[in-house]
Amino acid sequence: MNTQDILDCLECNPVIAAVRDDKWCAALQSPAQVIFYLSANLLTLREKIASAHESGKLVMIHFDLAEGIGKDRVGIQYLKQCSADGILSTRANLIKLAKEQDMIAIQRFFLLDSKGIESIEDMLKTSRPHLMELMPGVIDKAIARFQKGNIPVIAGGLIETKQEVTNALSQGAAAVSTGKSELWYL
Repeated sequence: MNTQDILDCLECNPVIAAVRDDKWCAALQSPAQVIFYLSANLLTLREKIASAHESGKLVMIHFDLAEGIGKDRVGIQYLKQCSADGILSTRANLIKLAKEQDMIAIQRFFLLDSKGIESIEDMLKTSRPHLMELMPGVIDKAIARFQKGNIPVIAGGLIETKQEVTNALSQGAAAVSTGKSELWYL
């Protein structure tokens, strides 16, 4: 399994099924070709991976959430023996270990603010994952959802353009906070 293999799958169907056990069967029956398994555990891992492969799916184990499996070299080797195609993790050391085992390594990052983006850039230089997942993917949706409540929403973090200010306000934010001084004059 290499980066091109997963990219080929994602080109055919760019939607990844991110599931826990309760949606496993639905993911197997879906057109998604890649599964992010969010509730893996030591007792059922082999069975889940086998069923996914029988359905023609690639399986990436969210290793940070996996239960009963050590978050170390031996844990990664166990995933490899179970035929997992790869891992997701926020931890650079686990990304490196997965790559050593010739597994696909996807590093997950949570975007909080501009300083966080710089930290991600630095981390990528050392961990060098095959792919990265950036979260949240839908901040406008979150603003729209929470603005309906009783507490006004201030959108902050990663706001760098007039359009981003406009988008946040149009989704219902009461205000926007930003460190970009040129935006303070809008």
